[in-house]
Amino acid sequence: MGPRSAGALVLLLLLVACPESRASQKCFNKQQLLTAIRQLQQLLRGQETRFAQGIRNMKSRLAALQNSVSKAVSDAPPVPCPALNAPPDGRKFGSKYLVDHEVHFTCNPGFWLVGPSSVVCLPNGTWSGEPPRCKDISECSSQPCQHGGTCVEGGSQYKCICPPGRTGSHCQHQTQTAAPEGRVAGDPAFSRAPRCAQVERAQHCSCEAGFHLSAAAAAHSVCQDVDECELYKQEGRPKLCMHACINTPGSYHCVCPSGYHILADGQSCEDVDECVTSQHMCPQGTICINTGGSFQCVNPECPEGNSNGSYVKTSPFQCERNPCPMDSRPCRHLPKTISFHYLSLPSNLKTPITLFRMATASPPGWPGPSSLRFGIVGGNSHGHFVMQRSDRQTGELILVQTLEGPQTLEVDVDMSEYQDRTFQANHVSKVTIFVSPYNF
Repeated sequence: MGPRSAGALVLLLLLVACPESRASQKCFNKQQLLTAIRQLQQLLRGQETRFAQGIRNMKSRLAALQNSVSKAVSDAPPVPCPALNAPPDGRKFGSKYLVDHEVHFTCNPGFWLVGPSSVVCLPNGTWSGEPPRCKDISECSSQPCQHGGTCVEGGSQYKCICPPGRTGSHCQHQTQTAAPEGRVAGDPAFSRAPRCAQVERAQHCSCEAGFHLSAAAAAHSVCQDVDECELYKQEGRPKLCMHACINTPGSYHCVCPSGYHILADGQSCEDVDECVTSQHMCPQGTICINTGGSFQCVNPECPEGNSNGSYVKTSPFQCERNPCPMDSRPCRHLPKTISFHYLSLPSNLKTPITLFRMATASPPGWPGPSSLRFGIVGGNSHGHFVMQRSDRQTGELILVQTLEGPQTLEVDVDMSEYQDRTFQANHVSKVTIFVSPYNF
């Protein structure tokens, strides 16, 4: 601070110490007061300019320091990670143990993988996860019992408990019901002679459960199988089976489509998660996603870098944009994060229904954006979805049109952050939806 600036500050201090109510020769007149104020304003403007210049110089020096440190790190020899072995009863793919290199694991037939299917060598010389192990697959996990049979573990082997009308080690054969003595001509399994008794000169006939008399006259009556599957197709009757009903002599049983197994109630179907049971055959480098009755192998990829900006993969399902140069406006308008999401839906799902939520979260102590905007920015959804706000920080992707499978839909959802109406950053979620051909 120069002598002139200091003098102006002293004048102001004297002014404060000399109230207008006290008439004194030591107090300043109006012209002197205005001159002192202008000098002080010039002083503050000069200090503000020097402060801003100092900030710019500091930013420039920090950028130069960052470049030199990055270059020094890149020139340093890479730190290798410890060598890895294949798990017992499994295999290992990948023999390079340097930073960013991956090693993949699979298990031999009859075993399933417990732990990560791949690990990455981190810059600190450690792996991103513990090596996995291979565990024996349950005999029943392969669903050896057919036609709704129930598999029961038993030591080193399993046993199929078959539903009515089925037999065989895997319930693969249909039971041929033996007709009682005196059966009539016709299908030996689905028709048989009734049980009759003489009561007071009248003959009364009846059939066993699951059959009914086909004629009123006892002499001509035959016990015919009741087709429960057709009977319960009639309007107003409860549905016997979630998927398909098979009629059997005197009864029925339910079956499920491929990729599902029947539950203990004998009627409901449950999806088999092939990704958990290691029944999938996804190529190396892809990720297994379970879908209704099947599975998909996916490989989320970050956008290719260019002069405007580039991305780095921070997790199997998320990419983050590298820091932008200070003068690159196009880079700052690229998505700050890109995330990948996969959903599995049944056919004919009742609408409207919320499928996906997108929200912002600020670190503790940091104020969040003053406003958010949500929208659909890409995909092949053809108007099946809308994006709407559910609260101040959350947007919802809502299905508004019924979907019929099998089909795959993609929808890209954008969330843009604004601070005092000034754009700050945006985030994109790429949602892939696999629609099953079934209603369950």
